[in-house]
Amino acid sequence: MPTPLPELIRRFDVSGPRYTSYPTADRFVEAFTSDHFVQALEQRRSGAAAMVLPLSLYVHIPFCESLCYYCACNKIITKHHERGEAYLRYLSREVDLHTAHLGVGQVVSQLHLGGGTPTFLSDGELRELMAMLRRSFTLAPGGEYSIEVDPRTVDAGRLATLAELGFNRLSFGVQDFDPVVQKAVHRIQPAEQVFALVASARQLGFESINVDLIYGLPQQTPESFDRTLAQVNELRPDRIALYAYAHLPERFKPQRRIITAELPNADAKLSMLSRSLAAFENAGYVYVGMDHFALPNDALAVAKRQGRLHRNFQGYSTQPDCDLLGLGVSAIGRVGATYSQNAKTLEEYYDHLDQGRLPVVRGLALTRDDLLRRSVIMALMCQGELQYESIDLAYLIDFKSYFAAELETLAGMEEQGLVEVSDTGIQVTAMGWFFVRGVAMVFDRYLQADRTRARFSKII
Repeated sequence: MPTPLPELIRRFDVSGPRYTSYPTADRFVEAFTSDHFVQALEQRRSGAAAMVLPLSLYVHIPFCESLCYYCACNKIITKHHERGEAYLRYLSREVDLHTAHLGVGQVVSQLHLGGGTPTFLSDGELRELMAMLRRSFTLAPGGEYSIEVDPRTVDAGRLATLAELGFNRLSFGVQDFDPVVQKAVHRIQPAEQVFALVASARQLGFESINVDLIYGLPQQTPESFDRTLAQVNELRPDRIALYAYAHLPERFKPQRRIITAELPNADAKLSMLSRSLAAFENAGYVYVGMDHFALPNDALAVAKRQGRLHRNFQGYSTQPDCDLLGLGVSAIGRVGATYSQNAKTLEEYYDHLDQGRLPVVRGLALTRDDLLRRSVIMALMCQGELQYESIDLAYLIDFKSYFAAELETLAGMEEQGLVEVSDTGIQVTAMGWFFVRGVAMVFDRYLQADRTRARFSKII
């Protein structure tokens, strides 16, 4: 008999990875240097991938004018906008070092500007950045070109500039429309402002508009979040990203300003999640996966229906499983069977580039077991199912023997109603989607080895 939901909540009130990669970024090592990354770039250039598989680009803009207390991103709080000009000069150096090893003109099908606040940069600086990227790479027609937007930093005129520069997807950071919650996290932005911007974006013809929400913030209740959900459904963005707030003040200094007693408990958080699922389903959204919802005609929902969903460092994606170049301070990339991360401080990032070296300071070369387990975890996270035969043929193993211990653990989850395990594969149930991170964790060799989960956010 399936385990009742309240009991599942108690059992799964644990920390776990989001699996935007496997192995997760906390497993990167400093023994992986820029020399190893250069080798990976040159292998791509000389291999078939450079001719066939397009690239994905992520550019990190770290600057923000004000501090949001919940934020766990790598950011620099400053009102000195001239710092953007210097940052672009160093980004240009980093791009040149990449193309020195990759060659100029490689095709890019996905670009994402994140932060920080990418719209901290002026329109002129954004023009300079896009011109720099177009000189070095070939942006494919019909690609996904997105930028994160702080509603407090743009108006209709700036949105028109973004469209002119080639961006076709916007992501607005909303988090919560409730003024009390906004005050508690130091991010005041009236709902009317967001509604006006989304209306302008639609008039400008952006293909997809996303809104980010966070549940589990201080002063939130299921009832107050219901009001935000109703407003979001009225706004009707093409996509919604709904994240659980991860309170890790020992790791992220801004979160120490949040009053712990004002945080909702696990039961309240799950209530917000379940109410969100119901509200978005009633409004016609497709539940794409762990964090993401989309209207049925949005590319993400279409990819979900067609089994083409993927997951990368930005979350769920429609793009094929391609190499990702991470540009800018702290940016993470993936090339071939390697992961890499740039220096996390501006000083160190600049220092590497001043010395003519790529600013990679840590990373990982994946083993055969890593690649195998990544395939298993991504199938569960993206498709919610796995066929043993596909893994057997791809990796020349016997799944049931190789993962005998994991299948034994899954038997307990099957009794709880989270998965269905058969002779041919694994299927995540509708209830299991609440806890899909927990299902994926069963196959995480590193996590099973040390059981140290405090570094991660809660599953619910």
